[in-house]
Amino acid sequence: MSWPRPRRIWLVGVLGVVTAAACGQVGTQVRLPPGLDAHQALLAIPFAEVQSINPQVSAAAPSVESTSIGFESPSAPGTFGPTRWTIDSATSGQPFPGASVEGLLTFRGSPTRSFYGAGPVPQSPVVRWVYPPTGGLCGTSFEGSVGAVWCGTGWTGQPAIWRGQGRWNGRWVTAFGAYDGAVHVLDADTGQPLLPAFQTGDLIKGSVTIDPDGYPLLYVGSRDNYLRIIALDRAEPTELWRLSANDVGPVLWNDDWDGSPLVLGDLLLEGGENSRFHVIKLNRRIGSDGKVSVAPRMVFDAAGWDEELLAEVGTNVSIESSVAVSGSVAYFANSGGLVQGWDLAAIGAGVRGAPARTFRFWMGDDTDATVVVDDEGYLYVAAEYERGTPRADEIGQLAKLDPRRPDQPLVWSVPLRAGGVPAGIWATPALHRDLIIVATHAGEIIGVDRSNGSPRWRLQLPGPTWGSPVVVDDVLIQGDCAGVLHGYDVADTLSPPRPLWSVTLGGCIESTPAVFGGHIVVGTRSGQVFGLGEAR
Repeated sequence: MSWPRPRRIWLVGVLGVVTAAACGQVGTQVRLPPGLDAHQALLAIPFAEVQSINPQVSAAAPSVESTSIGFESPSAPGTFGPTRWTIDSATSGQPFPGASVEGLLTFRGSPTRSFYGAGPVPQSPVVRWVYPPTGGLCGTSFEGSVGAVWCGTGWTGQPAIWRGQGRWNGRWVTAFGAYDGAVHVLDADTGQPLLPAFQTGDLIKGSVTIDPDGYPLLYVGSRDNYLRIIALDRAEPTELWRLSANDVGPVLWNDDWDGSPLVLGDLLLEGGENSRFHVIKLNRRIGSDGKVSVAPRMVFDAAGWDEELLAEVGTNVSIESSVAVSGSVAYFANSGGLVQGWDLAAIGAGVRGAPARTFRFWMGDDTDATVVVDDEGYLYVAAEYERGTPRADEIGQLAKLDPRRPDQPLVWSVPLRAGGVPAGIWATPALHRDLIIVATHAGEIIGVDRSNGSPRWRLQLPGPTWGSPVVVDDVLIQGDCAGVLHGYDVADTLSPPRPLWSVTLGGCIESTPAVFGGHIVVGTRSGQVFGLGEAR
């Protein structure tokens, strides 16, 4: 059975630029001209008027709306040393560069979105704990006036696992958001809550992020319109700051936050279903009372679309993927299939300046999977097949791109449209040696030669398989929609994977498993999250 992920389908605040004092912006209300649809209206706004709304939009690139407003001086004394800002692609597949926290800290573990965890991987995993022990993590979410009950965890929903510091020194901790609309922080060994649940106003679809620099902070977006920063050093999780999806503009689509925030060098990078890319200076510090504090300020935001894209697919576009970084360039895709790269070198260096868009590629269809960067700086992009555009037929649903050749970046591409419409790929691909491994909507798990795009092997599981493949210690871990978590030996990349084990959990496994230090944590649509490990 196909499990559609909750997703609002109306346009929110097109052309509405609202005042966002907390972000240091002053906006102007723009009204939709009579007789024009949203796309026509966007194209009808004179560029001078766009500049009056966002003065920092460059006249050299009027088709990309952006704002760069600078920020104050770096954080005051009392802060921890931040992670590095620029990311060498050679760190692909490695833990989060420069992090002072050991663990799986964000979706796919690192800025290149290519670190899947660390072993040992259990050889014969069993369920050690179930959370909650009774009942389920369920909530009612509305589309318009119609409510529906959603349970468990969904796309992407990967938990974080890390070795605690301070109050949890040495203890393995896991945290995740769920369809009950709450963030849960548990002991990864026992499944017992370490803090009360933090309740948001709607369900949480995406993956949480733990601060890589050791600040007791958790970053998460909810379907209730807000991206939040939550302190974990109080008696209960405490919201320190939140950003509304409508605090910037113009916006398209809706106000959900699916992407997993990325924290680099005191900057927070995040794309939203408002179809905008946000860069936020955090100004983190530990105060004289020993408590963490933040003073966030928006330093840049840009549209996830351009005029050329809207002319092809209309205004139903959003950013549901997580931002990846290589060098000083942030890469992200949107549900119109547009892949962009923005060079943030000026911001990363702490100087006032407008980032530049240095990369553009159109896949032709909904691209919700996160861009993956390999150790040579190539990008791997996976797309769905829903609109059936000529471009999607031409390009296919899996592509390798070379951002060093922005005019002709396509290295190879593969059509993966099995199962009719919808088809293609929701899951984020996994790099493994000379392979890129993808899980498709049709339930196929495919190992593709990274050099030429040729499929080497295929597995068939009960689909849809939206959970991203995880490879740790030559073990491929993949959930299916029959509720079974599988382990395969992929040490020999030329041969089909050899089954090692399987564990039946029940409920479609739509989320991506988290693997670290002998722990496997994964949620299902049954309403529960499971902690697996070696039998004691």
